Amino acid sequence: MPSPRDYLRSSSNVSVLCAYLHSGISSNMSCAPLCHCLLLSGFGKASVASTLWSTQRKTAIIRSPLSFESFRANISPATLQPYKISATQNRSSVPTTSRKCIVLDIEGTTTPISFVFEVLFPYARDNVRKHLIATYETDKTKDDIKLLRAQVEDDLKQGLDGAVPIPPDEAGKDSVIDALVANVEAMIKADRKITSLKQLQGHIWRTGFEGKEIEGVVFDDVPEALKRWHASGIKVYIYSSGSREAQRLIFGNTTHGDLRPYLCGFFDTMIGNKRESKSYYEITESVGVDKPSEVLFITDVYPEAVAAKSAGLDVLISLRPGNAPLPEGHGFPTITSFAEV
Repeated sequence: MPSPRDYLRSSSNVSVLCAYLHSGISSNMSCAPLCHCLLLSGFGKASVASTLWSTQRKTAIIRSPLSFESFRANISPATLQPYKISATQNRSSVPTTSRKCIVLDIEGTTTPISFVFEVLFPYARDNVRKHLIATYETDKTKDDIKLLRAQVEDDLKQGLDGAVPIPPDEAGKDSVIDALVANVEAMIKADRKITSLKQLQGHIWRTGFEGKEIEGVVFDDVPEALKRWHASGIKVYIYSSGSREAQRLIFGNTTHGDLRPYLCGFFDTMIGNKRESKSYYEITESVGVDKPSEVLFITDVYPEAVAAKSAGLDVLISLRPGNAPLPEGHGFPTITSFAEV
């Protein structure tokens, strides 16, 4: 005969077990081991505590002649409904007690895709020439141009559309800037996740943020979640294809205020491509966990989820308005709000 532990293996049986615990009917199973089973199965401490509290039996061994199997067979759907755990309430496969870090994507996860494509990208595109003219002789812009030259040379070798040769400095400032602008516009249009573009965009966006022309946008559930995780001792990091400078600008200048105090660090493509598993391995090494499964990665991009999972991280996929559809049978748990984590 199946034991209560056996019924933890499927979400449909979990609602039965929770109702069973709530009813105070059990056969030789204390609350503590049962709750331990729930936690090991990935249910959040809040849900387990809520169910246990409702029994008002914090330490007692609950006994009854009615077996668990009889209870399961006779209980009605109406009785189960109040204790049913929602499909998104406890998605993570890693117990919350072992989670030490959370790594967050930005676009489509903390921040609406519309903000990126309708505010940030257009601002960079419309101001790239102005920025290059104003900062052409600075060390930062010289470094940006050096990276762009190397990237464009590689693009030309690969025959990528939109790549335009960048003349040498001797051709004059105007000629160099014209070629740089043409390449940057093509890169932005193609939404390329390359360091040379992202670094330049970050420098352009700094001007916009400092001049109050741009204000960072995050979903309403994000600030509260960051505060909650921070208070519970969970370290939170950002991993985005955008430069670390751009990430700090977004979270330091949001409509909810400066959220950087709740973040422990930022990763960009300097640590690796977001669709390669070795990048996530490097992150786990950087954040100092004992094992990759102690890190939860939240993203809206399926190939990123696959890469992180193959590196041993726990993964949730973020379902936000405007996000691209996921492939059928993708196999990853999903959330629609950070309140579910």
